[in-house]
Amino acid sequence: MNIYISNLSYGVNDADLNQLFGEYGEIISAKVITDRETGRSRGFGFVEMTNDTDGQKAISELHEAEYDGKVITVTVARPRTERNNNNRGNYNRGGYNSNRRF
Repeated sequence: MNIYISNLSYGVNDADLNQLFGEYGEIISAKVITDRETGRSRGFGFVEMTNDTDGQKAISELHEAEYDGKVITVTVARPRTERNNNNRGNYNRGGYNSNRRF
């Protein structure tokens, strides 16, 4: 089961998530998402657990719980949607020579 955690304190790291959710069952992975350029936490992360029952228990007990000074939101992660990058930045917005194709 893949779990989404938001409103994390910027000081929380992967090991913290692993420890927090490890109390509920076996963890496959725990990852705090960071900014590519600064390396700073973006305030959310994902935990993948081996057992759905353990994952549901973790969600029900940790959702809206206080962790590291903030009230966190814990839900089932939605599948990632594929982005369509065929428009190459959507340059054709009208104006001078708007019928030009890239």
